Amino acid sequence: MAAETTGKVTFVGAGPGAADLLTFRAARAIAEADVVIWAASLVQEEVLEHARDDAEILDSATMSLEDVLVVYERAVRHGLRVARVHSGDPALWGGTQEQLDRCVELGLEVEIVPGVSAFSAVAAIAQRELTIPEVAQSVILTRLGGGKTPMPPGEEVREFARHGTTMALFLSAARSGQLAEELLEGGYPADTPVVIAYQATWPEELVRRCTIGTLEATVKEHKLWKHTLFLVGPALSASGTRSHLYHPGHFHGFRRADPASRRALREQGAQP
Repeated sequence: MAAETTGKVTFVGAGPGAADLLTFRAARAIAEADVVIWAASLVQEEVLEHARDDAEILDSATMSLEDVLVVYERAVRHGLRVARVHSGDPALWGGTQEQLDRCVELGLEVEIVPGVSAFSAVAAIAQRELTIPEVAQSVILTRLGGGKTPMPPGEEVREFARHGTTMALFLSAARSGQLAEELLEGGYPADTPVVIAYQATWPEELVRRCTIGTLEATVKEHKLWKHTLFLVGPALSASGTRSHLYHPGHFHGFRRADPASRRALREQGAQP
């Protein structure tokens, strides 16, 4: 009797689009795969240059979860390596958990390769740090309620907006008026800066700066309704603050503090 075979599924975070944002580990997983399932509408085709010439290439845009599971079941029977290539990072809005659970049930080996999320890609494009000392030290990743996937109670944009920190909002461009309204209801001033990015890192990339007060008009002017991410918060225009990490009065295991600078930090009420 032949021994049972098992395969492997690697969930690959391909980043926001640009193929050169793949990690080395992601490229290796694609290169080793017998089957590559990729999101053609969300990931640039250049990622497939890492695939073997004899690899089976499937477009997940044409597949339901059930279709994908058929491939995983085949991987179990024939000991195949599958690279399931998702946009961004698999941990965020990737529909990965339902696949992971099924892979475990099937007895498949599973690996997850993290990817660059669109929010960090947009911050890089905008050349902004999202956590500015004394302005914002948290980043909230969320989406507007009312779409295809209901939001759990307490996770409304207006509730998160009450923190006044940096927010990254996915999957919300189609209802830009509601988005602006909830941000204002949560307490952001109308002049709070916003970065709007469409197709970040793609050739069609469009990035615009505005405020919450002009957010809806900007979205409608450019006819944006999908593949769009919003960064919101005072950190997007703040300047003049300094991180204590590189202050001469701060010490750690690799650097001693300058005594005078350390006293100055203490007088400011900081924790050097």
